[in-house]
Amino acid sequence: MEIPYNVTEFFMLGLSQNPEAQRVLFVAFLTIYGITACGNILIVITITFRPTLVSPVYFFLANLSFTDTCYSSSTAPRLIADSLQEGRAISYEGCMAQLSGAHVFEGAEIILLTVMAYDCYVAICKPLHYTAVMTRHLCALLVGLAWLGGFLHSLAQLLLVLQLPFCGPHVINHFVCDLYPLLELACTDTSVIGLLVVANSGVSCVLNFLLLAALLEVPVILRSLRSHSAEGRLRAPSTCGAHFTAVAVFFVPCMFTYMRPSSTLSIDKNMPVF
Repeated sequence: MEIPYNVTEFFMLGLSQNPEAQRVLFVAFLTIYGITACGNILIVITITFRPTLVSPVYFFLANLSFTDTCYSSSTAPRLIADSLQEGRAISYEGCMAQLSGAHVFEGAEIILLTVMAYDCYVAICKPLHYTAVMTRHLCALLVGLAWLGGFLHSLAQLLLVLQLPFCGPHVINHFVCDLYPLLELACTDTSVIGLLVVANSGVSCVLNFLLLAALLEVPVILRSLRSHSAEGRLRAPSTCGAHFTAVAVFFVPCMFTYMRPSSTLSIDKNMPVF
């Protein structure tokens, strides 16, 4: 890989430069990451080795938990380690690897959440046709498309950054290697690339959010519930309530970060924490 202008490493400022705050962050993020990773791995193991959990919803849940574990592991261990040291240098190659890895798993998770919304829609609106529609072949195909979409999304982002010349300074005002902080360090006009980032990341988030939250789940399912029994109307919100919450927590920070011109705000370092 050719490194523009001999840049060999970047220096990340992290969430805080206060030593006491860093120790608090270390304990907090180590605890949160440990709970997240262990919980998701336990979900994957349970679904994999329990023969009764074979319905599509569990298949998608296992894949979502695996993707979420990979997504958290692409950034959290580095953040935890950096909380114990003053220097936060990361090599150029390591920065590119972190950028591409995070966006692979982020893109795949966005599409998986949309796929799970479709599964929820079929389960509630077409319960008699559920097994005929959500076949094992279709489920595997949808998961494969999610991973393919994540890879293509990440590849597009990486290609945008690899062509940038970096000639100093090399200080990233963030705790991860992300697109907008890197664009600010480039010694060239990045306005066009910033628009491409919005088109790739921001528009993808908005379109998927509108599809699963506005066009697919909310109005369609509410109309369908009119013909259901009282028990069915009560069970549907519990079926999709957790999914609605996960969608909001995941998509709102994503849209805030990428649906605006390329710039770095102080709150941008807090958004990826979600």
